[in-house]
Amino acid sequence: MTTPSVRVFHKLEGLFSIYKPPGVHWKLVRDTVETNLLKGINAAPPPAPRQRVQFLAEPTTVVAEGSNELTLSAASVPALAHHPLVSGPEFQHIGVGVGHRLDVFSSGVLVLGVGQANKALTDLYRSHVTRDYTLEGELGMATDNFSHTGRLIERTTYDHITQDKLERVLAMMQGSNQKALLTYSKVDMSTQGAYELAVKGELRPDGKSPPIMTGLRLLHFQPPHFTLEVQCLNETQRYLCRVLHEVGLELRSTAVCKGVRRTRDGPFTIQHALTHQHWTSPDVIQAIRQYRSSRKASKAKHTQPGKDTGTASQRQEMSEEAAVTGDSHRLRSVLTSKAFGS
Repeated sequence: MTTPSVRVFHKLEGLFSIYKPPGVHWKLVRDTVETNLLKGINAAPPPAPRQRVQFLAEPTTVVAEGSNELTLSAASVPALAHHPLVSGPEFQHIGVGVGHRLDVFSSGVLVLGVGQANKALTDLYRSHVTRDYTLEGELGMATDNFSHTGRLIERTTYDHITQDKLERVLAMMQGSNQKALLTYSKVDMSTQGAYELAVKGELRPDGKSPPIMTGLRLLHFQPPHFTLEVQCLNETQRYLCRVLHEVGLELRSTAVCKGVRRTRDGPFTIQHALTHQHWTSPDVIQAIRQYRSSRKASKAKHTQPGKDTGTASQRQEMSEEAAVTGDSHRLRSVLTSKAFGS
């Protein structure tokens, strides 16, 4: 018979996202979530105590003098060996898995999985999902770890840097990363399959690859401070800090990272990430249900026939024209522009 605690645990088996604050290790965040979920599971009303048969002596009655007879009667009594105060809570540990981790310095979306969902968590990140970050940079200094918390190595001027110069550097860096993505995807650029992958934005590295930025743009510029939005694959937070350092070098100056915030991790966005006060069983169950319903709606939307037929026919005509004329260079440019929105 399934107990209420087991039913609550089954509802918690799924994927959900939380908002990791900066300055906190991801292990502490995971342990806090696990502790809160255990409290919610074990707070479910316990099942009715098991009963066992016990023979009890009946009350003493008036018997004949010298009689040694003892009268016993069968009775059903609670089995104390299964009482929560004796056996302890029903759940003492649950497996909470962590997706793509964030270091202590970073904040943002952190995806977790409970129980059997840990397998789905592994499958999710084998599919090369992209992640979005907001990077806060400051010009004019360089440190040993590329962040403002490191040991200061150098100070430089930045008065010569303009927004146009910064945007040109970002465009150059994005172009080099686009070429790297096409290289590591290992697809034949002259095929229809490669074209369809590119126009859908589904080009991904085939196997292992270094970190690759699929998008890079400037959000805010007020010297010495600036903010970038980055979409990337296979990245680490140290790599993102190094990106800002390289931006500073390309501008003939220096730059450090003052903040890394993940705003999207695959299908999980920062709008649906649970903040600290919502790391409870009811909120997690609701988040898991919302994620499942959104995935079902997304699948149903993509399986609808006859959608975007005009655009598809235009793509087909462009592909056929390039193939007939033998203009493979034109097709390659179409692939690049469609894949990255340039």
